[in-house]
Amino acid sequence: MRAPRDRVALLGLAVITASVLLAAVAPALAPADPVKNDLLARLTPPMWMDGGSAHHPLGTDTLGRDVVSRLLYGARVSLVVGFSAVILAGALGVVLGLVAGYYGGRIDDALMRLGDVQLAFPALVLAIAVLAVVGSGLGNVVLVLGVTGWVTYARIARGETLSLRHREFVEGARALGARDAAILWRHVLPNVLPSITVVATFSVARTIIAEASLSFLGLGIPPPAPSWGAMLDEGRNYLTTGWWLALFPGLAILAVVLGINVVGDWLRDTLDPRLERGL
Repeated sequence: MRAPRDRVALLGLAVITASVLLAAVAPALAPADPVKNDLLARLTPPMWMDGGSAHHPLGTDTLGRDVVSRLLYGARVSLVVGFSAVILAGALGVVLGLVAGYYGGRIDDALMRLGDVQLAFPALVLAIAVLAVVGSGLGNVVLVLGVTGWVTYARIARGETLSLRHREFVEGARALGARDAAILWRHVLPNVLPSITVVATFSVARTIIAEASLSFLGLGIPPPAPSWGAMLDEGRNYLTTGWWLALFPGLAILAVVLGINVVGDWLRDTLDPRLERGL
């Protein structure tokens, strides 16, 4: 049962690793400037089609920009936003969840009610509203997606902390005079991290889709910077005459998100042995 899962997980990990490496060496691999216009070469088809060119292996867009180059640089945007926003949301949520679960009382009530208020708004709608006010840009997208995603981590960290704060090893550390910060850092956090790691893995995939959705709506990375979501938005108007404009960024999003989700499934099975026993 585990061998097929492990092979699929390795394939997903290979996709993620390849995406990160391709994004890292994009300047060396890109056949052309991703933002330079060449109207004489606009809507050039992929090189295996009639009229295609080896200089543009996957064709060009409506402004003559190379699709391969824009895909490579767009991977940078998606991966930076995905990982950065999750790190921000995870750090903020875990800290608040640990504090709420460990101290309880009014602090717990205030933080959890704040989370309930935020959960009343759909995350993407809230992100759209905030970005419409503060403006688009890489930093703003990371900040908005990070701040709007802290609640999930806070609830998980709080629940784990509630079950751990009266365990023998925590009580023993407290009896020996350990400070609350040391108890949370050395004894509670290591037991919370496995659950947080699994959730964070799936959150990277959701954040990449959220960034693509915002860019598709024109609220993500401002043009002419390449973004997979913006490429999809441009390609939807040329599905009959330039199908490659939407197909390749769509496949890129599909491959990366699917790879991350597969690895997330494997991590969940590995870090939570109870699932293997059906408990």
